[in-house]
Amino acid sequence: MEYVYAALVLNETGAEINEDNLTAVLDAAGAEVEDSRVKALVAALEDVDIEEAVEGAAAVPAGGAAGGAGGGAAAGGTADAEADEEPEEAEEAEAEEEDEDEDDDDASGEGLGELFG
Repeated sequence: MEYVYAALVLNETGAEINEDNLTAVLDAAGAEVEDSRVKALVAALEDVDIEEAVEGAAAVPAGGAAGGAGGGAAAGGTADAEADEEPEEAEEAEAEEEDEDEDDDDASGEGLGELFG
């Protein structure tokens, strides 16, 4: 996760997202840096519009995003798999999980509409 955060920091500051910059941010944060993960993330983000991805992620309700992250960890997902996964695929997976969560909420009658009415 810290690798993605480092990439977001670089994007926010307008710095180029490359191996050297990403490694420098991770080192400054005190994180243990794995060169293979840095390379994989830089390669995965090469053709990604981060601003668009962030806007799309902001549209996902907080409960949907938290459920998706926890489910991946509980299923034995690794950080390497997350780093190698394309952002578009991750968004599609989150959208599918959100749809499943909405179905669960409808069945129990305890959706956000019920809370905030």
